[in-house]
Amino acid sequence: MKPTLPFSFGRAAFGAAIACALLPARADTAHDMMEKNFYVSKIGAMKSQMTMNLVAPDGKQRVRKMDTVSQLQKNGIDSSLVVRFQHPQDIKGTAFLEVEHADGDDDLWIYLPALQKVRRLVANNKKDSFMGSDFSYGEMLPPRVDAWRHTQIRSEAVEGQECVLIESVPASDKVREDSGYSKKLSWLRKDNALEAKVEYYDLAGKLLKVQHARQPKLVEPDKGRWLAQSREMVNVQTGHKTLISLDTIDTASSVTPQMFSTRALEVR
Repeated sequence: MKPTLPFSFGRAAFGAAIACALLPARADTAHDMMEKNFYVSKIGAMKSQMTMNLVAPDGKQRVRKMDTVSQLQKNGIDSSLVVRFQHPQDIKGTAFLEVEHADGDDDLWIYLPALQKVRRLVANNKKDSFMGSDFSYGEMLPPRVDAWRHTQIRSEAVEGQECVLIESVPASDKVREDSGYSKKLSWLRKDNALEAKVEYYDLAGKLLKVQHARQPKLVEPDKGRWLAQSREMVNVQTGHKTLISLDTIDTASSVTPQMFSTRALEVR
């Protein structure tokens, strides 16, 4: 039996409803893509070793080595992360802890061995440089999707990979100030939703940084979790850039919640 329309639903209104249904839900599609991007790298538990290469405009380089431990919390949304520097000697033992909270501000802590002190960072510190790199503290883990408003722009290839281009603007003045960005443009891979490229615009609306994420690796096949093994962040305003490469990935070793405490930061 064919459904009948209420008498009060006129032909014009019905036509408008059909037209709306046929239009692409661009904002919803963009939000869905950003949700996929948020979860695609949420590895259950992982230890890794990384190399960070800081490259000055004149080509001079500084190399840093660090160990990381991460774990997805019980809610399946938030992650906990520890980054501990092992080289060079002058920053060895320096450690960073981030514990995400979906319902509030994340906990951010840094341990400075020279001072033998753990210091708490506030939300506004998220825009600060992470240990002299071109990455900020807020870019150590993917940002909360609902903190930004997302719009799909178009499909576009990046380095031969088909992507969806999404524009994101802060959902509030607080997000704008804490992040230090007026907007972001993200090119998300169509095959796995990992970001291939991200552009960051300063509060004046000028392009500030460009990130490229390369060498995707399927880390948890049963859950469809991927990681980019190489990331390059270039500050286009200063000419400085940072390269981060994943040297080892270990998802078999034991990771416990006790590893993500301020007390654990002080253990060398």
